[in-house]
Formats: sequence, C-alpha cells, structure tokens
Amino acid sequence: MTPAFIAIALGLALLLWSADRFVEGSAATARHFGMPPLLIGMVIVGFGTSAPEMVVSALAAAQGNPGIALGNAYGSNITNIALILGLTALISPIAVHSQVLRKELPILTAVTALAAWQLRDGDISRFDAVVLLAVFGGLMAWTIRQGLRKQADTLGIEMEQELAVRAMPVRRAVSWLVVGLALLIVSSRILVWGALEIAHGFGVSDLMIGLTIVAVGTSLPELAASLIATRKGEHDIALGNVLGSNLFNTLAVVGIAGAIHPMAVGPEVFKRDMLVMAALTLSLFVIGYGFRGPGRINRIEGAALLACYAGYTAYLIGTVFVGQASARLLSIQ
Repeated sequence: MTPAFIAIALGLALLLWSADRFVEGSAATARHFGMPPLLIGMVIVGFGTSAPEMVVSALAAAQGNPGIALGNAYGSNITNIALILGLTALISPIAVHSQVLRKELPILTAVTALAAWQLRDGDISRFDAVVLLAVFGGLMAWTIRQGLRKQADTLGIEMEQELAVRAMPVRRAVSWLVVGLALLIVSSRILVWGALEIAHGFGVSDLMIGLTIVAVGTSLPELAASLIATRKGEHDIALGNVLGSNLFNTLAVVGIAGAIHPMAVGPEVFKRDMLVMAALTLSLFVIGYGFRGPGRINRIEGAALLACYAGYTAYLIGTVFVGQASARLLSIQ
C-alpha cells in the first residue's frame, strides 16, 4: 500500500510541474508565431489548467476504469466551486461585476443540465461523447470569435499576464511543450496506478477515488491560478478560471473519456454527485449575482461553500464505511 501512496504523491507533483511546463512552452510558442493574446489567454490557459483532468481521465478510460475518469471530471467541478471558490473568497472576498460571469454562468448551467440529461439512462455512449465534444467546439469557436471582434483583448491580455509568459527561443519553447506533454502522460499513468491500488486496497470504488483524491489533485492548478489572481485583485479572472474549467471538465474531459471508452454510470452518480454539482452551480446565481448592485462572494458565503465541500466529502467517506460494514455483516450471516 505504501508504494501506492508514494505513487499518488509523486504522480501529482510531476503532473502539476509538467502541466506548468506544458502551458509555458505552449504560450511561448504561440506568442512566437504571433497568436493574439486573447487566444493565448483563453485557449492555452483553458487547456493548460484542465490538462491534468483531460489526460488522467483519458488514460483511465483507455485502461477500462470509467469510475476514475468520470469521478475526476465531476469531482473536479465540485472541488472548483466548493473548495477553490470557497477558500479564495474566505481569503479575499470576490467581487462580481463583469459581463464574463453573466455570460459564462448561464452557459455552464445549460451544459450541466445537458450532462444530467445524458446520465439519465446510466450510460455515456460514444454518441453522448460526440455531442459533448461538438458543443465544446462550438462554444470555443463562438467565444473566440466574440473576443476577436473586440478592439481590446483585455481579458486575454490579463490571462496571458497571469501566466507570466517569458520570452524564450522557439526551440526551447517547443522543447518545453513536448517534454511537458510527455511528462503529463507519464505522471498521469503513475497517478492512475496509485489511485487504483489504493481503491483496491481499501475496498472502495474507482469512482470514490476519482471524486476525492484524484479530483483534488488535478484541481490544484485552478486553485493556484485563482489564489494568484485574487491576490492581484483580478477577481474576474479568479471566477472565470473556475467557470471555464468546469466547462472544460463537463464537455471536453468527459467527452474525450467517453469517446475513448463508453462508460456505464451507477445511479449514485446521477442522484448524488450530479445533484451536488448542479446545486453548487445554481448557488452561484444566488451568491454571485448582485440584483441590487455589484455582486460579491463574501467570506461568509465562502465559508458556506467550504462547509458544503466538507459535508459532501464526509458523506462520501461515510458511505464507504457503511458499505464495508454492511458487507461484513452479510459475510457473517
């Protein structure tokens, strides 16, 4: 069991380091070839912060472990809102005053509803995956087109600055891109192996490990980005980072995993995890929108989000112990 925990720690550390190198190399390469700041900010940052989820879920699906693939995606969404936004708001209240939230939150709500509708039959087929990827592609194309119509790409410039993209020779940039991608794959394999070993060792499902350990680990880039943005007073970036990441997870991460290997989904995913994810998404309408003035996610609301995450995690752990106790009783009888 000890090697599995070492693999989890090593895999997460290498995953985060390689994702950072991949993003830095990609952004520097894109800048060298004249890509607009908006595209660097939205495409590179978006794919970069969601790269751990995408690679981990894709590998898990390819190895026939849909529980980790799906748990990682939906668990990351829950972690992003409840843990990351909650912790960020607790440290520094998040002002909500831009049109970014007013456009992205309704879209995220609609995408969450689509995901819930697909789960109603307990299966994510390749057709479902293609639909998710098609919606994702359409949203990306529409968002980029809308952004490029504007005279000033302020959001893209700000997001690019958050990367602290350094000028570097194109050969070095491409090298970081390739090395980062290769290590992303290697570290994801290590992480998935460790997660499976822990799941089998403790007698819990792959889904449970995906919703907890793997989801928190792959969400660390979003946590770092949100905390840095909030510290600099860029609340829109902190909030947009979480909403954008959830769109990536729901559409691209699940879509890629489902396209690789169709996934049978247990009823608990729809009745428990999807319900929690949808409730947290809808709660942002209440705590984020300012109906009598600028909205604000204050410290009390941040603490409430953290309490929701703690309660959800405690419930997951509780179901594991109850299930194991029931299994022991049945074996005795």
